[in-house]
Amino acid sequence: MGPPSSSGFYVSRAVALLLAGLAAALLLALAVLASLYGHCARVPPSELRDGGAPAAAPSLPGKQEPTSQPGPTPEPDVAATRSSWRPPGPWDQLRLPPWLVPLHYELELWPRLRPDDLSASALRFTGRVNITVRCTTATARLLLHSLFLDCESAEVRGPLSLDAGDATAGRVSVVEMWFAVDMQYLVLELGEALQPGSLYELQLSFSGPVSQDTREGLFLNLYTDQGERRALLASHMEPTFARNVFPCFDEPALKATFNITVIHHPRYVALSNMPKLSQSEKEDVNGSKWTVTTFHTTPHMPTYLAAFVICDYEHIGRIERGKEIRIWARKDAIADGNADFALNITGPIFSFLEDLFNISYPLPKTDIIALPTFDNRAMENWGLLIFDESLLLLQPNDKLTEKKIMISYIVSHEIGHQWFGNLVTMNWWNNIWLNEGFASYFEFGIINHFNPKLPMNEIFFSNILHGVLREDHALVSRAVSMKVESFTETNEIDELFDLITYNKGASLARMLSSFLNEKIFISALKSYLETFSYSNAEQDDLWRHFQMAIDDQSKILLPATVKSIMDSWTHQSGFPVITLNVSTGVMKQEPFYLGKVKNQTLLTHNDTWIIPILWMKNGTTQSLVWLDKSSKVFPEMQISDSDHDWVILNLNMTGYYRVNYDKLGWKKLNQQLEKDHKAIPVIHRLQLVDDAFSLSKNDYIEIETALDLTKYLAEEDEIIVWHAVLMNLVTRDLVSDGNNHDIYPLLKKYLLKRLISIWNTYSTMIRENVTALQEDYLALISLDKVFGTACLLGLEDCLQLSRELFRNWMNHPENEIPNPIKNVILCYGIALGNDKEWDFLLKIYNNNTEEEERIQLAYAMSCSKDPRILNRYMDYAITVSPFTFNETNVIEAVAASEVGRYVAKDFLINNWQAVSERYGTQSLVTLLYVIGRTISTDLQISELQQFCSNMLEEHQRLTVQAKLQTIKNENLKNKERSARIAAWLRKNT
Repeated sequence: MGPPSSSGFYVSRAVALLLAGLAAALLLALAVLASLYGHCARVPPSELRDGGAPAAAPSLPGKQEPTSQPGPTPEPDVAATRSSWRPPGPWDQLRLPPWLVPLHYELELWPRLRPDDLSASALRFTGRVNITVRCTTATARLLLHSLFLDCESAEVRGPLSLDAGDATAGRVSVVEMWFAVDMQYLVLELGEALQPGSLYELQLSFSGPVSQDTREGLFLNLYTDQGERRALLASHMEPTFARNVFPCFDEPALKATFNITVIHHPRYVALSNMPKLSQSEKEDVNGSKWTVTTFHTTPHMPTYLAAFVICDYEHIGRIERGKEIRIWARKDAIADGNADFALNITGPIFSFLEDLFNISYPLPKTDIIALPTFDNRAMENWGLLIFDESLLLLQPNDKLTEKKIMISYIVSHEIGHQWFGNLVTMNWWNNIWLNEGFASYFEFGIINHFNPKLPMNEIFFSNILHGVLREDHALVSRAVSMKVESFTETNEIDELFDLITYNKGASLARMLSSFLNEKIFISALKSYLETFSYSNAEQDDLWRHFQMAIDDQSKILLPATVKSIMDSWTHQSGFPVITLNVSTGVMKQEPFYLGKVKNQTLLTHNDTWIIPILWMKNGTTQSLVWLDKSSKVFPEMQISDSDHDWVILNLNMTGYYRVNYDKLGWKKLNQQLEKDHKAIPVIHRLQLVDDAFSLSKNDYIEIETALDLTKYLAEEDEIIVWHAVLMNLVTRDLVSDGNNHDIYPLLKKYLLKRLISIWNTYSTMIRENVTALQEDYLALISLDKVFGTACLLGLEDCLQLSRELFRNWMNHPENEIPNPIKNVILCYGIALGNDKEWDFLLKIYNNNTEEEERIQLAYAMSCSKDPRILNRYMDYAITVSPFTFNETNVIEAVAASEVGRYVAKDFLINNWQAVSERYGTQSLVTLLYVIGRTISTDLQISELQQFCSNMLEEHQRLTVQAKLQTIKNENLKNKERSARIAAWLRKNT
């Protein structure tokens, strides 16, 4: 029977057999190869070497092998079809056709990992999956996802007779099996059409590679524990990597239950989403013993949450409300107590969210495992959460870092996913923000519950809001929620895991909570979670439940429906700038652009936002108002030049927008800062600095308006505000790159006079009571910039402290440099030292195995101001010891400083071929950008092009020319800005 779509490609069983016969006759010389492909038996050489792979895939424990029906089913052919010559069809679409709905997976995996053989470079696994599906549309063609897998056999059984059991089910012949590589489909061509409403079982045997270079699908970690080299296997399926491990319907709405079996070496333990059900033993063809671990059936869940780990780890555990929680890690880490903190916080977080939503965590256990390498990520797999160990384990020397609170946030985020993502899943990836945005938002509610003294508004600004407001803008960015039709390739799904999804999503959830209230917000979410448990939801489903909560009360009145309000934020890119004229009370909105365009008619961003305006006047919170059109008059916001009133919009920075004022509005705020800055809350002092400098940089206000806000800083004792000022004012293009020699002494005189008070507070703490910093999160994230600026501006006490701490560490290595200022002390210890200090750091580097610390040390060694030492460093990295410094491009690190830029350029003249071999040709391109970062004339571009003419290919030279032209234009713009800053500093110093 033909396919459901007339545009499809179909070959009948008879024609297929005829073509196969002709091919066999014509290609007799290749009979062996044809036989291998015809029978789909792709057993790689590595399987034959390790003796673990029988010719047929292992059977599923407890599952009866299907009995043959009269008339043998021919083995299907396998081919990989590429876009250059395949016919058009459903395999050209990113989304699966809706012909089949998966109900249940019986999945068995058998990786051939052995603890006594970690040298295998091509580790593989075999597997079998039986998928029970419901047919919704008559079809003789099946599509499911498969990537990098060799499918060795495929059968279709059914229609299944539930009353009589599977044993009586018939078979549907598989005539042909082929891969549509571009969209990552395995296509089964059947001898007859499946019947709508009937159940079938797809039985597939397969094998595939274990990834060693990426953390996608089933991957390998090699590590050292208890002095021995060891290995583990783990999985990462989100968003589209389940198809790398087993053929499946790899879309988030296609939820099913899973019975998972893992076959592994007896010295390893196997973990999965559910608790262990049973364990048995089996032998391979060589007589080697393997352990078969079978797990309980999972709840309905998408493929991206399926998880497996095979490891030789220890664990610690506790019981929380009758459910087991275990933290797994390297044996050394468990013995040292590094997992204790994570265990102590995990249970209470689960309990808090259960109580908050009144929905119990549905699984009987939770395993959390710390991998040696997981690319600084964490994954919320139901029942088996996987973390990079740097994000989960707290070591004794982490007390003076932000690590403790960071671990709390990340654990909270992943546990939040057990409700937002696992229990209720977005319908497709275009609304991934429903998972990530709400999990990110609830990080802060959880941490605030357990640490009520933490300044949550300031932390949300620093961790979430600040970063995304710098990246999001109207023309280049994307919307939070996108149309499904806008996606055409699988890799576009990966790109959704960005600041827009996480940070903007969290910010919009926070804004929604702020203009409702916490009670209504949580009530709506409870209803949403209860309604869509074990199912999927669209963004509109969420808005509908918020609207229901609004309609059930009368206190909160909105200017439009929740959907209308929130769609204005989620369906368009960027965010608005609100400008208030305090003289007239007129407020207007416009999209924020990187560099305000004078002729707005050139722009295509015509939509407006429905904007909640929470605000304060003279420090007193005012009633919520709405800006639901391009401009509106608010008489209550008017003030005059003669009074002492002031107005701040965006209370606690809960709105996702920037705020601008007319000249009088800025003047009144500046006067209040100089008169009594404490009357303006810390979060709003942060806001004023961040908004003003961003708006000035992008031509919404004059730079002088932003600079005026810094006059009061001698009285500012909040280090997070200082951090915001210095991040905006002490930038490399202003003070470090040599183009602005006139600014440095002016900025030094202006800032040091104001910085001395905050410096004295924290330098005294460093010298006398450094442990007092442990609970000061804002100080821990701000000290590096404050101390770095003090040393950069030549504050003698900062330079002296750097010498003291570095030399004390050299002479007594047990006296470690306080982590919050370690980058600064290492850099200035080298800059102020000589060969002795540099050689000491090189020795520390060579004896260190922690990648993060090695990177820190490598960059510190580039801080020397001695050209001889810098040349020695580059020569050492390129020729003397080319297998070290794999984490860092040493030439780039050297070129980043003002002195190093010239030294690196001279070094390249004689060593560019060696540099290219060491770091790759593309590194030369990047180096030229670093070296040329200060150019401002066409002559300088020509000189640099001549310098690199022999190093690069033609296409690279063209790329470099275009990039250098962009750098020149940016520098010319910055030069004008720098001149204005210098003039203001002369006037105010």
